[in-house]
Amino acid sequence: MNTTSAIPFVSWREGRRHRAWELAQAGWKQCQIATALGVTPAAVSQWLQRARMQGVGGLRAQPAPGRRPRLSPAHLQQLRELLQQGAEACGFRGAIWTRRRVAQVIRDHFGVSYHPTHVGRLLRQLGWTVQKPIVRATQRDEATIADWSARRWPALKKKPRRRAGSSSG
Repeated sequence: MNTTSAIPFVSWREGRRHRAWELAQAGWKQCQIATALGVTPAAVSQWLQRARMQGVGGLRAQPAPGRRPRLSPAHLQQLRELLQQGAEACGFRGAIWTRRRVAQVIRDHFGVSYHPTHVGRLLRQLGWTVQKPIVRATQRDEATIADWSARRWPALKKKPRRRAGSSSG
């Protein structure tokens, strides 16, 4: 009876590592295991070595390295809601969100200071994309521009010159 399959896995990756161990115990070669699981033989080698040195518990998922995020998932959801209200609702002039403005909102509401570059990463994590506003003069007259493009531009546009004759000969 296989007892390791009854272990609840944190992720499918962890399950894959345990499956590799099971196949190795069943006599499979590392390259066969790698092919069956869709990974490299080097990954299988590392997993099996870890299982031999630390036991099967060494195949469990490890916490992500690095510092814990300063904004919790609940804070990120609150930030998403604040951003959806618009920049003007948060006290800014104009409707455009910039990374600096978002950093200011995070600082004001959550007491956490982030560099604007990192704010861009947070925005991508929230599903927001970079938008570049179209800069146009306020006195722009679309009707005049369309008329100029239709009438005046063709007259100004250079016409291709005719060639005198063939120069090869």
